[in-house]
Amino acid sequence: MAESDANDLDALEDIDNLEEIDPKAGAPDSSKGVTSERISGMQESVNLDLILDIPLNVTVELGRNKMLINDLLQLGQGSVIELTKLVGEPLEVMVNNRLVARGEVVVINEKFGVRLTDIVSPLERVQSLS
Repeated sequence: MAESDANDLDALEDIDNLEEIDPKAGAPDSSKGVTSERISGMQESVNLDLILDIPLNVTVELGRNKMLINDLLQLGQGSVIELTKLVGEPLEVMVNNRLVARGEVVVINEKFGVRLTDIVSPLERVQSLS
């Protein structure tokens, strides 16, 4: 374990032990480096670390089309499905089925990619939830 990890664990133990401090005994020894600012910062860091490793599904939507089941059954190799988006129109970047950005197609090392051209505002993202 790295020294900084050990220090963080010690500090977290100090946070847990704050409730056990006798108010008559005075403030904790500041020589250990436990201050309210440090505790607050570490709690925020721990909370942020918890969500940073959550996997999300990112989808880039090229276009859409509605089809009848009969038309779908008649598709074969070489069939072409016409989509609603026009050439050059921005693609929609979805995270967990929510629009978060728009972009354009790029090719990177012979793979498709998306260059983001517009990020949806937080207000628009919240409104899309309803």
